[in-house]
This record gives sequence, C-alpha cells and structure tokens, in this order.
Amino acid sequence: MIENNGLSRALKNYKYIDLFAGIGGFRYALDSFGANCVFTSEWDKNAQEVYKNNFGEMPEGDITQIDEKNIPKHDILCAGFPCQAFSISGNKKGFEDTRGTLFFDITRIARYHKPKFLLLENVRNFENHDNGNTLKTVYNVLDSMGYTVFHKVLNASCFGVPQNRERIFILAFLKEKINIQNYEFVKPIMKSITVKDIFLDEEFVDEFYINRKDIIINTSKKIEPDIFGNYPLKPIRVGQVNKGGQGERIYHECGHAITLSAYGGGVGAKTGLYATNGRVRKLAPRECARLMTFPESFKMHNSKSQCYKQFGNSVVIDVLQHILNDLIIKKVLN
Repeated sequence: MIENNGLSRALKNYKYIDLFAGIGGFRYALDSFGANCVFTSEWDKNAQEVYKNNFGEMPEGDITQIDEKNIPKHDILCAGFPCQAFSISGNKKGFEDTRGTLFFDITRIARYHKPKFLLLENVRNFENHDNGNTLKTVYNVLDSMGYTVFHKVLNASCFGVPQNRERIFILAFLKEKINIQNYEFVKPIMKSITVKDIFLDEEFVDEFYINRKDIIINTSKKIEPDIFGNYPLKPIRVGQVNKGGQGERIYHECGHAITLSAYGGGVGAKTGLYATNGRVRKLAPRECARLMTFPESFKMHNSKSQCYKQFGNSVVIDVLQHILNDLIIKKVLN
C-alpha cells in the first residue's frame, strides 16, 4: 500500500459504504485516508468470514434484499460490482433501464441517499460490453440522477504493481455538491518492479513448484534489462506446459504477473506459472495478496482455493489509493 504522507486524514469527514465488498480492498484504500465506513455488504460467506477477521465487522448479506432506507447516510459509495447486461436499446428509461441487475442496487441506494461521490470498479471489458451500450446506460442513468461521470481503464502494471491487471474505474460526482466539468485521471507512475520482487523466501514455496516432463522453456529468448537496469512492465512469456493453453503458460520472473483470476484451470490455475531458480511454479496465496497490495498483516482464508478466488475477485488497493490521492490533491475531495 502506498504512503499517503500528510494526506492520511484527508477524508476524515467522509462517511462511505462498501458494496460487493469482497475481502475489503476498497476499505483499505478509503480507510488509509481517514474515511469512516458506515455500512458493508457482501453475500459470499467465505469472503464475509475473511472481512470480519480483518476489520472486526461482519458485512450485511445480499444487497438486493436490503432496503436503502436501512442504510446509513454516507458521502461516498464504492462498489466493485459484477458486470451484467442492461436493458437499453436507446429506450432512455433512465433508472428503470438497470432493473434486474446489481447496478440497479447501486442506483437505488444512490438515488435515495445522494452521496457526493461514487467510486466504481469493473473488468476492462465493461467498457465495450454490449457494444458500449452497458457503459452508455451507466452514464445516462447517473446523469439523470444528477451526477457528472468519468471513466478510464487503468492497468496496475503502470502504478508500481507487478501484475498486468486492467480494470475500468468509474467516478461519479453529485453536481450539486461537487462542481466538476472536466477531470483527467491520475497519471501512471511507471515504477520499475518485477514479479520476483513479491516472491516469498524459498523455504515457504516448495509446495508450489511443479514437476512435469512436458515443461518447455525457450532458452534462446534473452531477457535483459534496458540501459537503466529496468525490465518491461508486462508479463514476459518464456515457455509452456502441455499445449500452452490458459493456465499452461510460463512467464519470466523479471517481468510482471498475469492477471490473477478467480476462475480458470490448467496447472497454473489462477496465478500463472513463473520460471525461477531453474524451476517452474505457481504463486502462493501470500504472493497473490502482495500482487493485490494487501498489507502483510492481512489475515487470509485457511483454504488456498478460497484465497485464490478471493484475490482474483478483489481490487488492487494501490490503484484505488492513487485515484483517491489524486482527487484529494486536485481538491475534488477535501
């Protein structure tokens, strides 16, 4: 997690709610600036357990079953909501266009409480989902509710995190509270870092090495740093297992990790495979936590499979912090 320097209490007067909370990525980011969480919702029992172990609070369950009137007043609504198709074909029904989707629960809560700021995150493909109609609906609906909306796809690899993880971030500002006509998203920092930098010591990872006869490494491929000693800020493929399908590709330790996934098969499963010390292995759960920039004190689930799923579904905390830090510095949030 990034250091906030003198901004660690910049949002102390802000209350926020954490929807589709998962294991608490949004909470770590907001809390790091002093904001106060007043409500959390997460339906998955295993994620609820991890959330409680780390924050001392059990999230409420299924948001679709919670009346917006029972949610406390708040200034910020944050949500990493699931991607779903909306009902538009130029119908312009506004709020009704989202009915039957989980985004509807965001809009019904926001319409009732009128938070100053919405911070939303989704998969990269959300930008082009249904030929752009899904994102268009988000803009139209939030505009009809009095919000000015901006979005951008950001890659964690560009923000000091050795994971190629592109996600769309949607910012919505309540016009009557925050008057902003134009907004440029935070600039990438392009910090030199490799997946090797998040590796655990060898004594903790022996069980994650694989031993197969069909491992193929391209030894003719030279992986060298540039004149400044930096490697490319992207995954560097150097081999494969079996036929090289999803979960069977091997990457160099001096590049970046591939996108952690909640689902997926192959021997590399949800983390990808990495060549290191003359061997090949997948990542340990703690290494996945580091790739999502969770603190070392974070208490993980006892099940490795649940850990992989939860980190694959989570949000990179550092990217959220960079976004919030930028909003504070530009005095959009103060």
